[in-house]
Parts: sequence; C-alpha cells; structure tokens
Amino acid sequence: MSKKEKTQENSIKKKSTHKDWYKLDLSAIVYPTLQRRDFSSVYRLSVLLKEEIKPDVLQKAVDMTMPRFPTYKAAIRKGLFWRYLEPNNRPGPFVQADVKNPCQPMYFKANNRYLIRFYYYGSRISLEAHHSLGDGTGGMCVLMTVAAVYLRLLGHEEIPNEGFVLDITQEPDSGELEDAYMKYANAKVCPPRPGEKTYRVRGTKEPFYTLNIIDGIMSVSQVMEVAKKYNATITEYLNAVLLYALLEKQQKDWHIRLKPVKIAMPVNLRRFFPSNTLRNFITMIYPGIDPRLGDYTFEEIVVQVHNYMRYYINEKFLRGDITTNAATQRHPLIRVVPLFIKDFVVRQFYTKVQDRNSSAGLTNMGAMKVPEAMKPYIERFDICMGQPFSSRTNCAIISFGDILTINFASSIIEADVERYFFRKLVKDGIHVKIESNRTLDVME
Repeated sequence: MSKKEKTQENSIKKKSTHKDWYKLDLSAIVYPTLQRRDFSSVYRLSVLLKEEIKPDVLQKAVDMTMPRFPTYKAAIRKGLFWRYLEPNNRPGPFVQADVKNPCQPMYFKANNRYLIRFYYYGSRISLEAHHSLGDGTGGMCVLMTVAAVYLRLLGHEEIPNEGFVLDITQEPDSGELEDAYMKYANAKVCPPRPGEKTYRVRGTKEPFYTLNIIDGIMSVSQVMEVAKKYNATITEYLNAVLLYALLEKQQKDWHIRLKPVKIAMPVNLRRFFPSNTLRNFITMIYPGIDPRLGDYTFEEIVVQVHNYMRYYINEKFLRGDITTNAATQRHPLIRVVPLFIKDFVVRQFYTKVQDRNSSAGLTNMGAMKVPEAMKPYIERFDICMGQPFSSRTNCAIISFGDILTINFASSIIEADVERYFFRKLVKDGIHVKIESNRTLDVME
C-alpha cells in the first residue's frame, strides 16, 4: 500500500471513529455499583419471527449493525473518580443458542468485555443488555435494527428505516449519545423523595444462576375492555392487579404488622422531554396502597392508582425528580471523592433505603410500533426486567397487534404473587395462556 493510500485510509478511519470514551449517564452510574458475583442489572428483549432463525445470517446482521450503536459496542472501564464506556473493537458480540435461565450476570471482563448478548431459539431473537448501556428504548432500537437487517439479508429488502429501525449506513445523531438527564435536570428546586420501608415478599431463594420466568399471553382488546370497565388505562389496571396480588400475599403471610405495598415503575422520560437518546432516560414512580389504613376493594385500588398516575406523571414533577437525582452528581465535593468511596456509599444507600422502597417492579413498554413492511414477519415481542436485586418479583409488559405479553421474573421458588395476579385476570374474564421455563401451573 502506498503512502498516499495509507493516508486516505487513516483519514476515512478518523472520520468514522466515534468518541474515545463516553461518560456514564446519571442512571448508569448506579448499576455497576450494585454488581455482585450473583447479580447484574441485565434486561432482555425478544422478537418472535414467523420463520426459524438462521444463526449464520443473524451473526452477519449483528456484525453489520453494532458499529451503528457506539454506546452498545462498548466496554466499561474504571477511572479514579468515575466509570466510563470506551469503544470495544474486540471480536463479537457472538450470537449464541438460547439458555434456560436468561439474564445471567454479566462480568465486565468476560465475553470480550461486551455488555450485550444475542441469543436465538426457534424463531426467537433475544437481546440482553447491561443497564449501564441504556434502557429498554435504546435496547429495542438495537434489537429492531438487527432484526430488520436480518430480514433484509434474507431478501426482504422492502423494510424501511423508521421508528425503532435505524439506518446502519448513517453516523449516530449526537442526541442519541447524550446524557439527557443532565440536559433537562434544571428545576429550581430539588423535591424531597419520601421513603418508607415497604412489604417484602419472602421466599426460598433459588440456586445461583436460576431465574424463574412466567409469561402470560393474552388479548390486548380483552384487557382494554376490562380496564375500561374500571375507568382505567391498561397500565393503571395492571398496576392495580399487581398491588392486589401483593396485598393478598401479605395477608396470607405470617406478619407482626402490615406494611405499605408499593410498585417501582419506570417512566420513559422521552414522552415528556424532546430527546432521542439511546442511553438511559427513565425515572421511577411508586404507586402504592397502605393496608394499615383499612381494607381496600379492588375498585378502590384502581382509583388510588389512577389518581396517583394523574398527579405524578407530568413534565413538572418529573423534571423536579431528575433534578433531585442530578444534584448529587453535580456537587463539587462529590465529584472529587474517589470511586471506591462513592461505590460504598451508593451501595449502602440502595440496599438499606432505595431497594426497600418497593415491593415489586413493573414496567410497560406499551404497544410496539413496527414499520408496516416488517409486520408480516413478526409474531410477537417479549420483555424481561431480569433478576431482582433482592427477593421479589419483577413484572414487564409489552404488546404487538392484539397480543399482550406479561412477563414475571423471580429468583425465589414460590410463585404466590404471580398466581394471585393471573387468577385476578381470569376472574375478570381475560383469557390467559401461560408459558414458563419451569414446571408450574400458576392458575391452580
């Protein structure tokens, strides 16, 4: 190669090279701190196609797609004061046959330092990502773009770039890589965050690497019809059903005194602030019921959830909430505290305060918007919040067309909460099909 050709090649490489590193966003800072040998903040997104997956074609689609997402094609590194992401040009990530227990811990130095995995099984493509890279919206963009490229490689070239499907020939927009929290955390006050110990589900811990998955598959129109009878949205209704199930579980447990029951529910801030970031941009709200005030009928639970959502899910409150979160990171003294001290303080706060502020987790990605030309090749979507930090269950909801999937993920043997939850849906007239990675009939 001549000197001129080398210069041209270096020039092209320089143009196509992204930043040398990316500071972790406001949410991502916490997730590596909570890392344990038996726990990582990992979520899973899946798309079920209508034909069996060809692994070699899927691998090619992954290889073509990943450079488009520099904050996912990255490794996590540790500095003196903060962790950060750096570009990862090692081979991979490599597609793998699926495993029985999803969302297994991700060790930062394993898997060629990639914090993202791709699996296939039958007609299913699954993506697992560490939460330090981004939230479900960013992960869904990666998965849907991989799926679109995969289908094009099979000859379906009519699939356009729109919605969650991004153009792999284009450089990422700067807004996709931004820490949107710091951009919009500009309220003039930092509202206090009330905290109170809540009811915690007790159960027999499963062995290491064991995650119990229970999926309920049902009709969107059926759920919507039932929710309307309670004057609620689907999200409000399903939140109320989960609170009802947790209250039932607490009543049947042995207890000295009752405790409040709350759900940790992430809110997608892109709905309220103009951002197209592919990184984390969510905040938590905590709808709940306090049984110490008296017995609640299900109708009263729905009303409580409905009013809570109306009061808290708005741009003003959410701006104040992320401003409170950002205040600590912006403090000049905190910025110069060594990382190992930050880790210790954050871990203690999360374990003793934050994690005890909810009885379960629930996330709803809502109805998936798919390019019209891609719809004929898709059966449905699944979402899994992954392993809970402590003994409880996590619930994740997603829909496509008239198929709504509710996924429970738990690291304890007992499935009482899931049983009460699906029983209530059936009692309300919703037909539920159950799938699980273990032998269990939650409907009995």
